Amino acid sequence: MTVSLRPALIDGLQPMAGRYDLILCDVWGVLHNGVKAFAPASEALVRFREGGGRVVLVSNAPRPGSAVVTQLDGFGVPRRAYDSIVTSGDLTRLAIEERIDKVVYHIGPPRDMPIYQGLNVRFGSVEEADYVVVSGFEDDERETIENYRERLEAMRARELLMVCANPDLIVERGNTIVPCAGTIALAYEEMGGPVFYAGKPHGPIYDRAIAVGARLKGAPIGKDRVLAIGDAIRTDIAGAAGYGIDSLLVARGIHAEELGAHRGPLVSQHVQDWVDLQPVRPQAITDALSWAA
Repeated sequence: MTVSLRPALIDGLQPMAGRYDLILCDVWGVLHNGVKAFAPASEALVRFREGGGRVVLVSNAPRPGSAVVTQLDGFGVPRRAYDSIVTSGDLTRLAIEERIDKVVYHIGPPRDMPIYQGLNVRFGSVEEADYVVVSGFEDDERETIENYRERLEAMRARELLMVCANPDLIVERGNTIVPCAGTIALAYEEMGGPVFYAGKPHGPIYDRAIAVGARLKGAPIGKDRVLAIGDAIRTDIAGAAGYGIDSLLVARGIHAEELGAHRGPLVSQHVQDWVDLQPVRPQAITDALSWAA
């Protein structure tokens, strides 16, 4: 891994591209904002693949990768921008399969139910359940964590394991910030409840994504040849740092307000001052993912 005391401020992916064989790219906040696709971001990944690189999308979406592909098609993200996709939903399904004889209590909206598709799952109440799967807020536009406090206390009293299908705390949907399953899981963890996080920043999703990349390349890929791209310090950048791979932070995502990305071009000193306050840092920062300025 390239060691960088202060991240470089770059205008596009092109200057870095030749150092890597595999990109692990975040989806929400990098390729789209939940409403529309960012065409320059897709073009950057297309150019990287045309140069011989491989791209695996790594998402904390609480749905199987196949469902996310359909969503990306709807937003207009071209399939030629990536080779494969690995989601926290995929790892959550594995956790469910390992407990297929157990009763599960689910917290999340109906749109996340594909996570159970094809599995002979038994659902039950908090009192009946052997474990819990949280995929998100049931109404992420109106609810807060306080809507779940009573249920969390009941789960904690029974010491139920919580499988978190989306470790993100928040995500940008258009111009609005909405809470994610990670907010519920963190509250439960702070109460002393046991939590298994299926996605970033935890290692299993990187193991799976790099294994997929190596299979696509037909050869092992060293960590020094892998670049993670994302817009969140807590998940994308911390996950990359913890795994020992380089990262590129996209400023125009959930940290856009803090970095001043919506107010015009990034100001180097302001960005560096912000980075100095973070627990981890990327090797480089760009305003929005593109191939070149």
